Amino acid sequence: MKRISVIGLPIAATDYSGAVAWVFERARGGSGVYAVEAANTHVAALARSNRAFGEAMERFDLICPDGMPLVWAVNSKLPGGEKLTDRVYGPTLMLETLKASAGAGEFRHFLLGGKPATLAKLSHEFAARFPGTVIAGMHAPPFGDWPPDEFGRICEKIRESGANLIWVGLGCPRQEHWIAAHKDRLPPGVYFGIGAAFAFHAGEVRQAPAAIQRLGMEWLYRMCMEPRRLFRRYFVYNSLFVFHFLRDSLRR
Repeated sequence: MKRISVIGLPIAATDYSGAVAWVFERARGGSGVYAVEAANTHVAALARSNRAFGEAMERFDLICPDGMPLVWAVNSKLPGGEKLTDRVYGPTLMLETLKASAGAGEFRHFLLGGKPATLAKLSHEFAARFPGTVIAGMHAPPFGDWPPDEFGRICEKIRESGANLIWVGLGCPRQEHWIAAHKDRLPPGVYFGIGAAFAFHAGEVRQAPAAIQRLGMEWLYRMCMEPRRLFRRYFVYNSLFVFHFLRDSLRR
């Protein structure tokens, strides 16, 4: 799979079907630990400006273009006949993977993160939408600092479930740091940094309309919904993304 460097982050030039096929091929192996991220401008700019987060992202095996600005950046470096027509949006990648795994007994899902009530909603929602998809286990870690034995508890639950597709919804950047820091000790499987997908699919947070998403303005919609929490993230990191992209382009 072709990777294109976007402000230093290796973005896969892929669509949903390509990403799902890549994931299934690794999950079938049953022996390795693989990390998948759907990166937006916040992730890309944070990886460029924060050394610890950048080092964490170096441990990810597949980084998909979650935001339209990343799609546009990738397309600016691809030959004319290879342009991407859509992003690989994290929440939708989750749905596409669940749908494609329905009825295939070799794929088992594990949900890690969120509140117990959120996980219960997700389990019910996915069972209704994708009959035959196996949600083998789920775990809601405590908020705040985890007890010393929490990592062992999580690993034990994943192993007992037999899951090979593990969705980690701890929020960015915590989930990326957690996956990267423990990658060598996690049970085999494909681990996804999935961010707000749990809240979206459980109906706890509204997603931007499709037209706004296609325009690359989902960040503005979400910031209007949660201005206190998201203003700094989008204002600062969107600006940093544009700055680094323009500077890199001028240097080329």
